[in-house]
Amino acid sequence: MFFSRRIKEGCQLTPKYSFGLITTKEEVNSKHMVKIDPEPESFRPSLSEPSDLLQPDQIEKLAKHLPPRTIGYPWSLAFSTSKHGMSIKSLYRTMQGQDSPVLMVIKDSDGQLFGALASEPFKVSDGFYGTGETFVFSFSPDLEVFKWTGDNMFFIKGDMDSLAFGGGGGEFGLWLDGDLYHGRTHSCKTFGNPMLSKTEDFYVQDIEIWSFE
Repeated sequence: MFFSRRIKEGCQLTPKYSFGLITTKEEVNSKHMVKIDPEPESFRPSLSEPSDLLQPDQIEKLAKHLPPRTIGYPWSLAFSTSKHGMSIKSLYRTMQGQDSPVLMVIKDSDGQLFGALASEPFKVSDGFYGTGETFVFSFSPDLEVFKWTGDNMFFIKGDMDSLAFGGGGGEFGLWLDGDLYHGRTHSCKTFGNPMLSKTEDFYVQDIEIWSFE
């Protein structure tokens, strides 16, 4: 009797349990369709003013790699060489009062676009600073992002004569002189990146720095 009653109970429960697993073809298709929806609006940031260097599709691609804490904040142009001049002093001056990661975009004399996302605003420092949110990137022509490898913590270093990103092996991943005119790029252990421009040494045409607040 006990065994028979358990079987009956099992028969009563089985349809209920199975019913929860039944999915229709329409439901399956619906779930698959979620994966091909347009990109979320959060990847299409609003800019305080148009960028002279980045196209809208390039902005969207970069936005996908920014730290989560920047999502939802408008991009504000904090510095540009066309407005503030080719001066690292002016660059540091515009960083005062900033309290968010900053995105540096460089266009060189060959028309190559590349740069770095710094986990905090640029400043004069005795040594390296920053966190693993920092990365370097290049459009060549598609976007390539090189994030922290964990090999060292040589993220950002700035003084009145230069600004550098990444290091290890005696080479910076990206380096700019105090006039923001001459730069150099090399593979480095911090980000595991190749050269970001077409040549190791390059000349700057324009720079934009965007903050997120």
